[in-house]
Amino acid sequence: MKARVIVTLKNGVLDPQGKAIEGALGGLGFGDVDSVRQGKVFDVELAGADMSTAKEKLEQMCEKLLANTVIENYAIEID
Repeated sequence: MKARVIVTLKNGVLDPQGKAIEGALGGLGFGDVDSVRQGKVFDVELAGADMSTAKEKLEQMCEKLLANTVIENYAIEID
């Protein structure tokens, strides 16, 4: 089973990489960009898991390793 985990910073958390990207885009002529927030994407393949078990395992992975839940949110998409 294939899944995608998207990790983003929570609102209100400073994002220096996003600000740097925003500035670089402005320098490249994309002045209409108001803001950029960066994040991470993890593509995970699970062997032999049903949908509910897969979601449970992926949530555990996020809570223990993939996301810093103090400052980050995560979303799970399962194919």
